[in-house]
Amino acid sequence: MSVVSIPIVNKNYPMGCEDGQEARLVELGKMVDARARQILDKIGPLPESSLLATLCIVLADEVHNKPEPAASEADLKEILARIREIKHKIAQ
Repeated sequence: MSVVSIPIVNKNYPMGCEDGQEARLVELGKMVDARARQILDKIGPLPESSLLATLCIVLADEVHNKPEPAASEADLKEILARIREIKHKIAQ
């Protein structure tokens, strides 16, 4: 297990991760930092706990409202093939 220091609005937060996942965690940290800074730019300074709570709510809202991905062409072909198999079994 590795520990990576993730800066969010000029404060470092040590975060544990599996070995080999350090770069991914750093990239995610950069995304969180950027979103936190956007929030502060809009509403002004906040105490750390209020910022982190607001950030969590904003990110949760974004995840909740993210549209479902459309089925791929391969998914649709697989579904159609399965429907045909079922249809063939029923017709026997």
